[in-house]
Amino acid sequence: MDDFEIDETADITDAVCPLTFVKAKVALEELDDGQILSIRLNDGEPVQNIPRSVKEEGHQILKLLDNGDGTYNLIVRKAGD
Repeated sequence: MDDFEIDETADITDAVCPLTFVKAKVALEELDDGQILSIRLNDGEPVQNIPRSVKEEGHQILKLLDNGDGTYNLIVRKAGD
């Protein structure tokens, strides 16, 4: 069982790179430090690039879940400044 509670969700399956990261970044900026965001994204470039980019921004990747339908949920804890 996971020991975290998701505070907000963002569905970026309607966006294409590089807008996927922009949308993910905006969603993270709206959270308070330490809050957890679930980002729903498509397979392919988004699932390859978004986790790396989010981590480079200093946020913590908690989990990447395969939904089995060509989408994933990336669970991220927002880092403090």
